[in-house]
Amino acid sequence: MNRKESKGFVQLEWVCPNCDGRNPGPVKTCQNCGAPQPDNVQFQRAADEKMVTDEKAVAAAKAGADIHCGFCGTRNPASAATCSQCGGDLKEGKARQAGQVLQAAAPASKAVTCTNCGTENPGSERICKQCGSPLPRATAPVIAPAAQTQTPAAANAPTKKVNWLLFGGIGAALLICCIAAIFMFVIPSKTLAGTVTDVQWQTSVPVQEIQAVNHSNESGNPPSDAYNVSCRDDSREVCEEKSIDKGNGFAEVVQECHTETTQYCDYTVDEWNTIQTYTLDGDDLYPVYENPNISSDQRLGSASEVFHVFLSTDDGQITYEPGSSTEFQQFEIGSQWNIKLNAVGGVVSVER
Repeated sequence: MNRKESKGFVQLEWVCPNCDGRNPGPVKTCQNCGAPQPDNVQFQRAADEKMVTDEKAVAAAKAGADIHCGFCGTRNPASAATCSQCGGDLKEGKARQAGQVLQAAAPASKAVTCTNCGTENPGSERICKQCGSPLPRATAPVIAPAAQTQTPAAANAPTKKVNWLLFGGIGAALLICCIAAIFMFVIPSKTLAGTVTDVQWQTSVPVQEIQAVNHSNESGNPPSDAYNVSCRDDSREVCEEKSIDKGNGFAEVVQECHTETTQYCDYTVDEWNTIQTYTLDGDDLYPVYENPNISSDQRLGSASEVFHVFLSTDDGQITYEPGSSTEFQQFEIGSQWNIKLNAVGGVVSVER
């Protein structure tokens, strides 16, 4: 069950579409050009946001979403009945969208340069101290946070341009590495004539037996055939702060907490375990496998084998490992083979 607690309110800001001037959230007309705020302009979190402490501002934040007049478009507080601009009945108006979770703004840089006159201004300023032009939003490069579920506000946020040149460079580098790896390890670069001088094989047959295996501190539910089961719950409080748009130039900072519980168990399960492995070795082309006697509560595990073929070449001895008994049996002592090597001297294939 989620538990919510209000931590207070912060002031948002909005960007005038007429002049790109940045304005405090509660301001209803642009401080730079005087244009009224359109109803489709989205509020954004400020890089230097602080908790609102002024009682009047807190009351305004709690009042609810502002209403845009249906006749002249002027933005009015939620408590107003008639438009402050034209006197129209606000019952015909449109309440601003509210309730979206807003993404945090990137930290502002220490300074921002005015695009009109070139003057350097503090990163927190909205208007140039030299010429009065609106300043671009100053942001600093930040490390991207862990992936989160996209909120409605995130969907409305400006889309960051993809650096296709960077991705193209990375892709080209990976492609070059893959091609180089293929040339080094897969494609033959040299062929040698070799004569089989010796062969060796080793076979392994495991004997398995049901044994009680203890498992400790395993998360989740124990297997259905487990016994001596002992479980405990480990609970922890997980909290997250969200800034929720109130639709009036403010956002409410809400802390949501919930309890996450994970079960950990100790238990015993009967499992097949290898108790002994029987191996045989030979230097001919006919590998054999041990056939040990087993009791009623035992079984034979999967047999395995390893083959080695030694070939003499002008560059010295080369060892090849066939992948099956059928292939291994073709390497008669004294037989001639063509050995294909890759760029680092590894055997790619051996053919007659």
